[in-house]
Amino acid sequence: MPAAIRLVQGFLASIGAAVLGLCQTTGSLTLFALDGVSHVLRPPWYPMEFARQLLRIGYFSLPVVGLTALFTGGALALQIYAGGARFNAESVVPSIVAIGMVRELGPVLGGLMVAGRVSASIAAELGTMRVTEQIDALWTLSTNPMKYLVAPRLLAATLAMPALAFVGDVIGIMGGFAVGVARLDFNPAVYIDTTWRFLETGDITSGLIKAAVFGFIIALMGCYQGYRSGRGAQGVGRATTNAVVSASILILASNYILTEALFPA
Repeated sequence: MPAAIRLVQGFLASIGAAVLGLCQTTGSLTLFALDGVSHVLRPPWYPMEFARQLLRIGYFSLPVVGLTALFTGGALALQIYAGGARFNAESVVPSIVAIGMVRELGPVLGGLMVAGRVSASIAAELGTMRVTEQIDALWTLSTNPMKYLVAPRLLAATLAMPALAFVGDVIGIMGGFAVGVARLDFNPAVYIDTTWRFLETGDITSGLIKAAVFGFIIALMGCYQGYRSGRGAQGVGRATTNAVVSASILILASNYILTEALFPA
């Protein structure tokens, strides 16, 4: 067989292997997600574990989400003012900062920051439990690991992210307000009035819907990668990295899909 043909066959074989691997991973992740959601909806439930995860995912993520939103709102106000000044449209700063924060930047940046913190933590925790055979030990105690470990995390993250996004939206708008008043010489009353007049209920609702989806993705990828972690410290480290990367990519991809669905052109 000529070398050129072998080279083409090898190239096509590598593409086919990648496609088959992607299909296998997608199917496995889908089945894992459906199994996790089914355990969320069916008793028995573990309210103490859910409360612990809600505190861990929601409350302890407030500082990083708040700081991210604060500086993002301030930087956004500066950039919009600089761009609007070219067209004598500096007055759009309050409205664009508010709409940009609640529609996109609040949920997306908050989701990415929580993914880096929470998804990695979940994957490392479940991966360590897999390596040390604690997950197998749950079966011997007649406890379904999906119901005890996965379901509370999925529910807690899905409920906590909208609250985090809402707090981030408020802090981000206040960051823009602080920069607008102190740095850009906006009248405080006019700034707040403009923000309220241009911000609609649909803008806020769309951001909260996005945040709930992002929360589910964050917990799902952390649980999936950690639950299927390889053996040893290297397997746990790989699961942690894969959880953060996959969650971040899925957040950005789902953000585009949700934007298309919620705000059709």
